[in-house]
Order: sequence, then structure tokens, then C-alpha cells
Amino acid sequence: MPRIASVLLPMPLPEAFDYAEPEGLGLAVGDHVTVPLGPRVIRGVVTGLRDGTGGNRPLKPVLERVDDPPLPPGVLAFVEWAARYSVDIPGWPLAMALRGLRHPAAKPDKALVLTGAQPAKMTPARLKVLAAAEHGPLASGALATAAGVSAGVVKGLVDEGVLAVTWIEPDASFPQPDLSRPPQTLNPSQRASADVLSEMLEARGFQAALLDGVTGSGKTEVYLEAVAAALAADPDSQVLILLPEIALTQAVLARFEARFGVAPVEWHSAVSPPRRRRAWEGVATGAARIVIGARSALFLPFRKLRLVVVDEEHDGSFKQEEGFIYQARDLAVARAKIEGALVVLASATPSLESLWNAQQGRYRWLRLSARHGAAQLPDIDLIDMRETPPEPGRWLSPPLVKAVSVALARGEQALLFLNRRGYAPLVLCRACGEKMKSPDTDSWLVEHRYTGRLVCHLTGFSMKKPEACPHCGAKDSLTSIGPGVERVEEEARHLFPDARIAVFSSDTVFDAAGARALVDSMAAGEIDILVATQAAAKGHNFPNLTLVGVVDADLSLRGGDLRAGERTFQLLAQAAGRAGRHEKPGRALLQTYAPEHGVLQALKAQDRDAFVEAEMAMRQEAGLPPFGRLAAVIASGPDPVALDAYCNALAAATPNAEGVEVFGPADAPLALVRGRRRKRFLVRADRTVDLQGFLAAWRARAKVPNSVRVVFDVDPYSFL
Repeated sequence: MPRIASVLLPMPLPEAFDYAEPEGLGLAVGDHVTVPLGPRVIRGVVTGLRDGTGGNRPLKPVLERVDDPPLPPGVLAFVEWAARYSVDIPGWPLAMALRGLRHPAAKPDKALVLTGAQPAKMTPARLKVLAAAEHGPLASGALATAAGVSAGVVKGLVDEGVLAVTWIEPDASFPQPDLSRPPQTLNPSQRASADVLSEMLEARGFQAALLDGVTGSGKTEVYLEAVAAALAADPDSQVLILLPEIALTQAVLARFEARFGVAPVEWHSAVSPPRRRRAWEGVATGAARIVIGARSALFLPFRKLRLVVVDEEHDGSFKQEEGFIYQARDLAVARAKIEGALVVLASATPSLESLWNAQQGRYRWLRLSARHGAAQLPDIDLIDMRETPPEPGRWLSPPLVKAVSVALARGEQALLFLNRRGYAPLVLCRACGEKMKSPDTDSWLVEHRYTGRLVCHLTGFSMKKPEACPHCGAKDSLTSIGPGVERVEEEARHLFPDARIAVFSSDTVFDAAGARALVDSMAAGEIDILVATQAAAKGHNFPNLTLVGVVDADLSLRGGDLRAGERTFQLLAQAAGRAGRHEKPGRALLQTYAPEHGVLQALKAQDRDAFVEAEMAMRQEAGLPPFGRLAAVIASGPDPVALDAYCNALAAATPNAEGVEVFGPADAPLALVRGRRRKRFLVRADRTVDLQGFLAAWRARAKVPNSVRVVFDVDPYSFL
């Protein structure tokens, strides 16, 4: 009986396309196939099969089935759900699910083996090579190193036929975790939380828990026991751990390896393409049982996912802002529900959305209120910069400088925290006042002294710092305004010339290996003062770090972001929490020009509940998340007239709906990016409203010109 295959393609197409199944192909849902699309041959995935008898139109046939592991039903359901939730086309999340297959498989490695022939002349060096080669095939360089000889000795043996070249297929196996290894000793609070998670796993089916513990309370050890329970319950079960930072990934990997004897599979941008393909295939076949990765790991083809952990669940890095827009924390809950798995959201400063769900009973609320062992939470004090300002041209106040001096005199470490990369966030001309901006973009150029360049952190544009103002031509008139971490480091080196100082930011740490090396150096006491952005503000344990100085505690309170207060509290609480995580007491000093601000007062009092109560009351009164829902609609185009015309047409086409408010269109704060003008709408809806249905209906009412691009952002985190 002829059948019709619905094939979803990883392209900007609104739905799956129908193709005829050739006789004998025997397709199944989830199979990878190639199909014709116009003059092209495209790879896609079968999402449905139905009887093709009586069809009234001829269909192009599926060309072939591709021999890759099929996508499991849970992955296909998740792709469809993610597209609906994000009000986007399903081809984009499918492209993410297939991302690992875009990479080539690892190539065989060249190695040398003994042939059995003897060299014409035997020397002590050659004897060492022959002895080393008896242990198995080795690459030329590795063989020379193992034998302790020069590469020339090895080459001579190859030339004489004593050693021959062979090719070794890369190891495609995945070592299995050792579940017999003893866990860390847990305190009563940790043990109680671990036991609850184990009970939830035993009950099976979808469940959600919020693991809410102060910094240093041992949340990782608790969810490690949940991982062990999930793996022990079923020999085929798989576990996913989502982390917001590559730097944090390295620290957590070490904890997993110590607990289970094997390193988990990694999935993030720093993993090489062949390793990513190997990881994808290992997940699809079920061989890879523990995966640690960035937000995109949610789209991996797990066969039997039983536990998802979102560590630092509050972190803004879980929001994907470009391409397919999504919030990984929310999608992790959805993936767990589709798979019938347990999802654990862990944080010392949970998002208000997760706290509200816990308060409403949707999530099981597990609280760790004290640090593990003898460690105590650090004291937090505010430095009023109006009363004790720094010297002119400086950024560190006298009380903070004194505190750093005292810490260094005791042989302890200090962290100077400023969540701003580069040397200075603004460069302007003293002669004409011109602010240096990225071409065709409203974003300021940030000075980077290390490289001598001005960089746009929005578009990636970079240029050498000019000697004269490009606007008025005045020489030596460009001056740097405000501090970045490079400027703070410069000041720290001036104040503490004998101290060992390092900078931890994405401009100084380029990959996972670099992050691991810097973290290890800090943990080993090889750094006295670490100047850092948020890359070092979460998840790291530095035994001798006793002082955290926040250079600009007001920074993230500025602007019109509705989450500004929440983000500031979370970020500064996490940064302060790096101090005193072991036996020595810790202290955090926050430099501020507004010490009376409610967020800073709550931090000083370490009264998170008071802050949450006040913030929740404000959100509830305004109908904002978690009590309402938001969506942004961003339209952009090179022609301002065409853009305005479309936005006016879209505004006029707004559906009438109870419980929905639409604001705009208005110029976006960054109204020009890469030569495209930008307009924004903001939609606020009651929780009872089908927001996605409203947005989909609205979009269909106004035809989008070819020159205009429209993006829907459900639950926006950026308001630029």
C-alpha cells in the first residue's frame, strides 16, 4: 500500500512537506531522509506517515533514507512544542536538534606499529623506541616522547621498514559511570533534599523541584545523588545537566568525574566538531548517559531522559536572544514533561518565576539554608561613594583599598568584581564631544587596552583606536570614560605592585581550557587579586578567597529593564557568595552611590525574603511576570519608511482580546543595528490568556514586506 511521508526540513518553512514513500523503503517516524525541494536535495526528518491511496495529486518521492540514528518521539514532540511556544516555525528547533550531524565524524588517527623487521644497526635510542612500540600503536610524536628520543630516531626506523604506518579508528565508546563509588558525606539538610529527589525519581513520571540553597550550601552534591539514583534505577536512563557558563562547566565536570569515575559528555560551543558529532550519536544510541552542556543541549536526541538539572536556573545566559529565541529554563521543564522525567531547578537566588511556582505548589520546594560544613555566609557592607569617594581618576574607594590591603597582609585572596568588559565603556572626543560608535549601529565602542582596539560588544565590529577624532580631526583628543575590568586591573597593579593579579572575563579567557586553568590557579593560591566579570561570580569555590569588592553595585540597576532589581540582587548575591566558602570568614564590600536603594539594603541585611516579597508585590500590581506574561515584537528593516508603514499596519491589525495590552510601536533603545532600523511592540497579557495564540493570529493579519524582518520574543529578557 503506498504511503505518504510528512517530512520536516530544518529550514524557514511553516510546516512539514508531503512526499511519496518509494516501495520497499520501509520508513518510520523519526527517520532521516533526503528529499527534493525545487532544484535542491535537502535532508529532513519524517514526522508522520499515512495511507496514500486515493491521493489526487502526484507527489515527489523521498530519495533515500540516511543511516543515522532516528530522532526519538520525545524529540519530535519537543521540537513541535518549542516552535508553538516561541511562535516560530518548527524548522528552526529541528535545525538545533540536528546540529550535531552537521559536523564530520572524527577521522582515523595515524599511528606506528612494529613490523617484525630488525634495524640494520641497533643503538640504545632505537632499543628504547622498539620497547615503547611493544605497548601498542602510537603516533610518531607520542612514540618519540614515550621512548625519550628525537623524532629523527623514529623516522629512521620507519624508513628502514622496522615501523609501519597504520590507521586507528577513534574510540567511539562511552565509559559507563561507576555507581558503586561512595558519595560525599551530606549534612542532614542535604540528605533530606537528596532523599526527596530520590523518592520523586522512584515515583516516575513528570515532576519538578526547586533546589533553593544559599551560596556554598552544597546544592551540587545534592543533585549528584539524584543523578546516581536516576542512573541506578534503569540501565538505559540518561541525565542532562544544563549550565550557563563554559567556565562553570569545567568545575562541575571535575565534581562529576570524582563522583562517578568518568567524565560526562560535554556539549557546548568550545567542543570540537568531531566530538560534537560523536556526542550527538552517543546520546541518540543511549551510550552517553550523562551530558553536561549549554542551553542547546536541550535539543539533543535523548532516548530515555530521566533527569534534567538546570544549575543556576536564574541566570540570564539561559535565554537565547538570536535565531530561534527561547528560555532554556522553561523549555527544560517542557522537555521533562514530554519525556516523563524529573526536572530540578537549582539556584542560590532563584528567579521570581520559579519561586512563584514553588509557592503555588507546582514545584517541590527544597531549601538549604546554611553553608556546608563550618563555612558561614559573608558579611555584606555598603560603601557610600558620596561620603568616601575614590581619588580623582580612580575607581576603588579608600575603604575597599584598605580591606584589600588587610586581606593580602593575612595571605588571603581578594576578588574585585565589575560586570563590564574591556578598559572603558565609552570613548569620546574632548574637542567636539563625539562618542565613538559602531558603524550603522547605536552601540558605543568599548576600549580594550590589551589589544589597543575599540570593540562593539553587540555586533562584533572592531577597529584600532585612532590617533585623531574621526569626526573633527583633533589629535590625541579621544578620552576613556568609565571603568571596565582592564581599568580596574590597572589601578590594582598601581595600588598593590607586589600582588599577583589576573583578569577573568570573556576577553581574557577564550575557551574551556583557559577557564579551567585560571580557576585552578586561583584555587591553588597562585593569584592574589582576581579582577572579574560575572564569569567568576557563580559556582566557583576558592578556599582562600575572603574578600569580594563590587566596584559598581549600581551598574545593573540602571535602565528600564523590569527585571533590573531582580538581576542586581541575584548577581551581587552570587558575587558576594564567593567569599568565605571554607573555614576562613568572608566579607563583601559593595561600592554604591545609592546605598538607600531597596535592593542594596536587602543585600546588606541578607534578607532575600523581604526583597522577594517587595518585588512580587510590585509585579502583581502591574500584572507583570510571574503574575502576567510578556512578549516583544521587534521589526527591523533598512528603509525607515517601509518599516514605519508595516508597524502602523501591524498596530491597526491588533486583535481584540480580553486581558491583553499592546504598547507601541516605538523606537527600540538601540534603534539602529547593522544598518537596520528597529521598532518594538510590547505585549502584556493575563496568565489566563493564550498568548501564543494571540501572537500567531496577530502576525497573520499583516503581510510582512520582503525588506522587513519580524521577530517574536515570548517572555523577553532584553529590552534593547
